[in-house]
Amino acid sequence: MDAPIVVAGASMAGLRAAEQLRAAGWEGPITLVGDEPHMPYNRPPLSKEVLAGRASFDSLALRPRAGVSDARWRLGTGIVRADLARRVVELDDGETLPYRGLVVATGMRPRRLRCPGPVAGRHTVRTLDDARGLREALTRPGVRVVVVGAGFIGCEVAATAVALGAAEVTVVDPLPLPMVGPLGELLAGALLARHEQRGVRFALGTGVTAFHGEDRVTGVALADGRVLAADVVVESVGSAANTEWLDGNGLDLSDGVLTDEHLRAGGRPDVIAVGDVARFPNARYDGVARRVEHWSIPTDTAKHAARVLIAGLTGSDAGLAPFAPLPTFWSDQHDFRLQSFGAPVLGKDDVRVLEGDLDGDVLAGYHRAGRLVGVVALGGRAAAASAARHRAELLKQPSPIA
Repeated sequence: MDAPIVVAGASMAGLRAAEQLRAAGWEGPITLVGDEPHMPYNRPPLSKEVLAGRASFDSLALRPRAGVSDARWRLGTGIVRADLARRVVELDDGETLPYRGLVVATGMRPRRLRCPGPVAGRHTVRTLDDARGLREALTRPGVRVVVVGAGFIGCEVAATAVALGAAEVTVVDPLPLPMVGPLGELLAGALLARHEQRGVRFALGTGVTAFHGEDRVTGVALADGRVLAADVVVESVGSAANTEWLDGNGLDLSDGVLTDEHLRAGGRPDVIAVGDVARFPNARYDGVARRVEHWSIPTDTAKHAARVLIAGLTGSDAGLAPFAPLPTFWSDQHDFRLQSFGAPVLGKDDVRVLEGDLDGDVLAGYHRAGRLVGVVALGGRAAAASAARHRAELLKQPSPIA
């Protein structure tokens, strides 16, 4: 049998890559390898609906398209190394898989705090099993919760914990405002006020130095000298790319897998990277390669990269312009939503209120070199609809920013 295209990673990015390979005309074998035992599922609800008990696994499961019904799935199995020159990958059970083409879709894993103290009682939120374990801990009566990290996941978990009736919820972050990295100070300040109004406490501008307790965590020591009582700690301190298995192949793995403008890893015609592990230049903005951890990226990268890989394997021309997606994200917290289109992170130094006001529904525009590069809405459905109306304007701007 001909060597397959091996998809390293069996989450959403891997599934979408396999589907897009078939859609682009690949009729050969496809093998998907993933270290989780579950078929692909939707991750965003883990920190919200799953924790709140409003969603089951069946509701999260992604239904593969009929075109990949013949794909081979190797679940509960990780890839430990790859030899790109020989075109083989080695699995953690010792099996070696030859491939004709390789899709890197191994994604990210949560970073963990390296602080002294017990481990029991400390949680992350990345997998279905993570969310199940955390929900059990959060539903105990009178639970005191400390969330370390005020990014997307941290703020969502804090909001869910309050809704579940936690006695105390405190978010710790060394930065001065929640989600200030992606949002900038204007909207981050408004976000802080809304969380505080709904009962979330914040310890900002400080970090964690140690965990107190014997068998499990009972307190969190902060750099400013305070100690927060805690029954449950959620560590939401960023992600690390799952790329160690690619070491020794001459790829730039300093932050995910560096690709060219067509998502080829190291410029190789037989290796592509998709999803949030890919660090790519976005031709819509500039030539700087960045990773993007948004829900839309697995599908966007898979659609482009699948055609590029097939062209590379067949010696043909994919006929594609450089990859230029319009990123989008949303985040549901308490009774409001953050909705974004574009790349607000590139325009944080020039943020303007376009509609509404910071005390209610608000739409902010992010500008770089005088050009609108992103919008973020904060509020209810009306605010989200306002952001969506600007999507067309953002799509009409094809040339790179100065």
